[in-house]
Amino acid sequence: MFSHVSAHPPRWLLLPGSLPAHRRNTNYGYYIPMNDGGSMLTEVPDTYPAGLGEPLNIIISAYSDSEVLQNTVDNGGLINYFQSFGFSTECLGQHSGSDQAANLGDGNGWLNETAVIRWDYGNVTFGTCEETINGGNHFRYWIQNGPDADSGAIFIGASYEMPIAQQHDIIVNGYDLGRDWLIGNATSQSSVIPTEKLTNTSTYSGQTSFGGYTYQTSVNYISGLLQNTSQGINHYQSVAVNGSNAIDGLVAVMTVKVLSKPESSSTSG
Repeated sequence: MFSHVSAHPPRWLLLPGSLPAHRRNTNYGYYIPMNDGGSMLTEVPDTYPAGLGEPLNIIISAYSDSEVLQNTVDNGGLINYFQSFGFSTECLGQHSGSDQAANLGDGNGWLNETAVIRWDYGNVTFGTCEETINGGNHFRYWIQNGPDADSGAIFIGASYEMPIAQQHDIIVNGYDLGRDWLIGNATSQSSVIPTEKLTNTSTYSGQTSFGGYTYQTSVNYISGLLQNTSQGINHYQSVAVNGSNAIDGLVAVMTVKVLSKPESSSTSG
């Protein structure tokens, strides 16, 4: 019996094997999930009507520094970066809420989020407990690291939720606002990003620090990965505002560089 051999090897085989994932030439700093059967909408359980999802509206580019793409709090990693702009891990390490799945087109299929990260209200240790109760900005994230498209990029679904007493429903325009308030904090903006005026040419940049690490974040808003739509979007009935759609179709692509680090830390890869 002969086994089937594809005429087209997985894309990661076509990339320079000596380069780590975050340095591979992905053209965009990520692979487009839809090119290999993935989606920019998550899979949310038990929606009404069935089959609704939430937008992956932020991407941390694979061209970010290697420390930032490591899923760790140590050595300036991803969690330390999140903490540098006011977000942290869930309350006392306890997961709250239902899981969502995403398919990043990397060969891993549909996987539940790596973690849920919440606004910490100024207290990196216990502040996310307040977010769990009172609501606020939060996000789920996934890492594009499957065998068919191993970019190392981080895909984020951000939104702003109501208090737990209101079942953590999403506020009006909460997907776009959750994205932009996160970006505003990550780039240390002195004023709120004007969501209604954003286009696919909008850019922001700024610095944040935590744990002895200082990060430079550059953001480009892009179109083409999501649609400007309410179709298929979870909570579309309540999130859409004044006749507009539930999401504006823009994705914020973040490229993060480590500007400084503790003297005892290792050198960037």
